[in-house]
Amino acid sequence: MKIVLTKEESEKYFHTALCNAVSTGVMEGYGLELTYDKQKYKEAKAVLTLFNKMESPCIEDVWLQMLKVGDILTFTDVEGEGEMTSTITIKDVHRRVKLAPVADLLNMYLENDDAETADVILQTVFYKEVIFG
Repeated sequence: MKIVLTKEESEKYFHTALCNAVSTGVMEGYGLELTYDKQKYKEAKAVLTLFNKMESPCIEDVWLQMLKVGDILTFTDVEGEGEMTSTITIKDVHRRVKLAPVADLLNMYLENDDAETADVILQTVFYKEVIFG
C-alpha cells in the first residue's frame, strides 16, 4: 500500500507528533534530546509573532517554522557515544512522515493518536525506521 500525503499534511502530523512526544519527554527515555540553534529559534519565534500574528507561539510551532525557513532540528544522543544523533530538514518531514506504519498514520488522521503514535512518527522521520521501543 502506498500512502500519499501533501506537504501540509506531513507538516501537520509531524507538528502533532512533536506536541505529543517531545514535549512530554517520550524521546528522552531513549537518551535523545531535541537540539537546535537558539538564535535561529529566536528568529523563527519573531517571524511567527510579528508576521503571522501569533501572540504566544508554542515551542512546536517555532520548531516547525525553523524547518520551514531552512533550519535543522537534531535528536542528539546524550547517553551513548553519539551514534544515534540524527538531523532533519523540512524535506525529510515531507518525504518520511508517509513512511510511518499505516496504523499510526491512520490514528493520526482520525485524531486518535497518542504518545506512542507520535513516537513512531518521529522515529520514522529522524531515523527512517522505528528503532526504539
